[in-house]
Parts: sequence; structure tokens; C-alpha cells
Amino acid sequence: MNSALTKIIKTPMGMLSAAATPKGICRLDFTDSKANRAAAVAAPKVRRTGSTAALADRLDQKAEQQAKKHLAQAERELAQYFRGNLRAFKVPLVYEGTPFQVAVWKRLLKIPYGKTASYEQVAADIGRAGAQRAVGTANGKNQIAIVIPCHRVINKNGALGGYGGGLSRKRRLLDLERRAPASSR
Repeated sequence: MNSALTKIIKTPMGMLSAAATPKGICRLDFTDSKANRAAAVAAPKVRRTGSTAALADRLDQKAEQQAKKHLAQAERELAQYFRGNLRAFKVPLVYEGTPFQVAVWKRLLKIPYGKTASYEQVAADIGRAGAQRAVGTANGKNQIAIVIPCHRVINKNGALGGYGGGLSRKRRLLDLERRAPASSR
């Protein structure tokens, strides 16, 4: 398997395009977002010939099954999340970026369900006080929406800021999390 497997996942907030490798989910984005349209260009398939083809096909089948397992887990967890029954995702994630971007995304994973952090707070927390604009840029490069909760990052004054899936979805995601009973958090 030379590329990620993809699947469209239906949610109450729209269709999500999901992609997974044998190691985990590598993309989760609303199908109508700009980032998703840019990522939709399919990679060409590689043809194998000769005696290594059968071995490669067996390895590919094993890798494909693992990727399918991650996609199914993501779909189950997203369904639970949208029902208000899941506070923390467990599906394995695969993301690549600059060291700064990865630091931002790891910090986003620590923002508790139902809570928010400002771009300024995130910058300070990763040891880059004053880099809130760069945090915003890294936040916008997040390719695993909802699971890496970029929707939980807001402006210092409480305004929503930006969101690749649209501000109305960001507001709805934050409302969904805030409405959940405290006992189930």
C-alpha cells in the first residue's frame, strides 16, 4: 500500500473526508473545506511485476486491513463524540509538520473537552510567547479536524478566530461540547 485509504464519514455537521495509513488517521477534514479540496488529488498507483509482486500484495493487504481498522475506529469514535458520549479520542494519529507545527498540535490535544485556549496561551505553553500568529497558521494547517481539536482555540478576547470548516461549525462544535453534562465529562 503506497498511499492512504480514504473514506467519507457522515456526521451531523457535514461529511468528513478521512484518510488512514497502517499507523493511524492522517487526515480528517470537512469535504467542503479548502484544505480538503487541495488534498483530494489522488496519488498514482504503483504496478508491481515479477516474483516480489505476491509478497508485496500480501504486505499491502495486511497494511490495508490495518488502515481500514483505523478508519472504522475513527468513524465509531466520531459517532460517540457527536452523541456527546466521547470526550477523548483514542484512534492513533499520524501527522507530519515542522517541529513548531507538531508542538502546536500536541498542545491542542491537551485542551480539555468543553474548554478553550487562546492562540496566545498556546504560544506561551509551547515556549514561544508572542508567536500567536504562527500558532494560528499552524492551527490552520491541522489536517485532523475535531480529533486534534483546533476548534478549541479562540482569540484572547473570546472571539472565535478562524476555522477551516467554517466559523458556524466551530461555534457548533464548541456548543456541542459545552452542552454535555458535566458528569459525563
